[in-house]
Amino acid sequence: MAERPEHRRCDYRHFQPITTRWHDNDVYGHVNNVVYYSYFDSAVNTYLIERGGLDIHDGEVVGFVVSSSCDYFASIAFPESVEVGLRVGKLGNSSVQYELAIFKRGEEHACAAGRFVHVFVDRASNRPTAIPPRLRGALEALLV
Repeated sequence: MAERPEHRRCDYRHFQPITTRWHDNDVYGHVNNVVYYSYFDSAVNTYLIERGGLDIHDGEVVGFVVSSSCDYFASIAFPESVEVGLRVGKLGNSSVQYELAIFKRGEEHACAAGRFVHVFVDRASNRPTAIPPRLRGALEALLV
């Protein structure tokens, strides 16, 4: 595990609760590292759908993940409930860098912190396109 830098709850603008599942645990008895990425993805997409109006099934614009990383500081395990903290570090014309952290319920310091970049593209052409206004507004609300 990496040395725990300061990733505190107060540093994040939005929180998405996540319930760990039995199959998230690996043979070592804690949530496997790759599962953290699914938590990040679920938190971001839930926010984009609920707050930004993203239509993942029929919308003209979709977000492609083009880069991601995660640092781990403390383990979590089923059946813990966690919260994914979300903020936006960079917001461009067609791209956004999310900064995320996973917190055990009620804890001040993150168990893991990561980032990923979405590039928004036109569904039909798969070419980068400007972030639609409603979606941009939801992202601006998370900008630090």
